[in-house]
Amino acid sequence: MSENWLDEICFNEDGLIPAIAQDVASGRVLMLAWMNRESLRLTAEKNEAVYWSRSRQKLWHKGEESGHTQHVAEIRFDCDEDVILLKVEQKGGIACHTGRESCFYRKLQGDKWVEIDEVIKDPGDIYK
Repeated sequence: MSENWLDEICFNEDGLIPAIAQDVASGRVLMLAWMNRESLRLTAEKNEAVYWSRSRQKLWHKGEESGHTQHVAEIRFDCDEDVILLKVEQKGGIACHTGRESCFYRKLQGDKWVEIDEVIKDPGDIYK
């Protein structure tokens, strides 16, 4: 597979691009992570989400520890060529390290953040 398509991506000064993971069936936004050229190439090659961990400074195959992998159905990017959208099938139904379906589980109600999603599985049982 030619890698010329990667040359069209506008990576930031750190060589990264934000990537939104969206559930392919429901349309729900699951998470936001970062990708570099290598993680995006691997994601396209494997049809499994591979991100760049800024905190660990290494490639991160989503679910490598938790088992909650993301099968990638589609890869898109926006009109400015600086945001990636992954349409994924979330294995295990949990995308967030807090044990929830989505990382976007807090909603602003008035002047307070309210947790609107339940924990599906205790993170202590996911990450050993």
